[in-house]
Amino acid sequence: MRARPLPRAERYELGRRLREKVPIASLGEWTAPPDRPDPVKQIEYSHQGRIEWLIPTRLERMVESPYGFLRGTAIVMARDVAMLPSTGINPVISGDAHLGNFGFYASPERDLVIDLNDFDEAHPGAWEWDLRRLAASIWVAGRQNGRSEDQCRDAVTACVSSYRIEVARLADEPLMSRSFQRLTAEKLQRDATAGSLRKEIKRATKKARRRTSDRVLPRFTEEHEGKRRIVEEPPITTRISAKDEELLAVGLDEYLLTLTPHWRRVLGGYTLIDVAHRVVGVGSVGLRAYVALLEGTSEDDVVFLQLKQARRSVLAPYVHGESAWHDHQGQRVVEYQQDLQTVSDPLLGWTTIAGRQYYVRQFRNMKGTIDLSSIDAPALVDYARVVGRLLAKGHARTSGASMISGYTGDSDELDVALGRFARLYADQTEADWECLRQWRG
Repeated sequence: MRARPLPRAERYELGRRLREKVPIASLGEWTAPPDRPDPVKQIEYSHQGRIEWLIPTRLERMVESPYGFLRGTAIVMARDVAMLPSTGINPVISGDAHLGNFGFYASPERDLVIDLNDFDEAHPGAWEWDLRRLAASIWVAGRQNGRSEDQCRDAVTACVSSYRIEVARLADEPLMSRSFQRLTAEKLQRDATAGSLRKEIKRATKKARRRTSDRVLPRFTEEHEGKRRIVEEPPITTRISAKDEELLAVGLDEYLLTLTPHWRRVLGGYTLIDVAHRVVGVGSVGLRAYVALLEGTSEDDVVFLQLKQARRSVLAPYVHGESAWHDHQGQRVVEYQQDLQTVSDPLLGWTTIAGRQYYVRQFRNMKGTIDLSSIDAPALVDYARVVGRLLAKGHARTSGASMISGYTGDSDELDVALGRFARLYADQTEADWECLRQWRG
């Protein structure tokens, strides 16, 4: 705290000069290089260490659509974008900032907010990597939902423009002020201009507010031999052995120590009632994920916790090679989530179970998402602006906002360039998806 940082004007100028080294137009380029790894082999590599009998479920979700494929192949795109030009400005990034990884959840004060909501791959890295993945996912999702190429381009350029403008705005804000910027569901509803988006926000937020531990208790649990237990629904929710139950109980005791003192005391007043394995997402399928039911002073005073296995970020090899930066991958996920989100789940923590590293969070915390299939083209443009702004806010909270703003400038050159890249990479995603479909037979 004794060294004064460079003035913002100087950092802005450093960013502007980077255009000479990395022309903005170069960010629009994509051609698969001759030595590009086979995407199917990369997917197979990513299956190492996963639960074998769940791998077919993961593949089924990926072959459903190009968008499902994109969601499940952060490892493929990480390698692709790491080989492309970048400025070397490296804030903390999501590492998997596709369109589906933004959503609603409850703040500690139980306000419903929207923000980035997946951090399994979060890591310091090039801001361009996140923005490329988000732009490509918008184009892929747009095509899947019947949007024209012009409509997809409009949505992508709206996203990138929103990112660029928000980074510039936040670069002029005091550091503390940046840390309190958040978007509530109410403000999102007020600001939405497209009718179908307003309608979808209303539906999604109403559903999200019902997704709390006490509301899902009757559906997720049953009485068994005088005790409440989690309902088994194979292959999504399955029982685990008594030995694994004991290991998870010990792991949860250790997790408590990673919480702040207040929340450690609060959660310490609950008793572990039951645990089960539960499959989640697309990219995470096959990794170990558990749900734990905790009961307080009465049967309807409950908390569901989720324990998700955390592995090394797919970005890590392209940032610092094979050397390990993070002693605990669950801790990495938690700390970078808190970096990127304005407000986070107060029960975020981490633990180690049987040599595997996990992060822990609330399982039902008013989580919700915008259903992309229910919105029209103007709404996709509107929502793309929202997620672009949220991504900019996340990056600006960590570092590099002035330099990023200096590089991107005031013109639409970046918007056009990444619009071009998004279309080309959407084509690549569809080709890779077809390769997986043929391999599956």
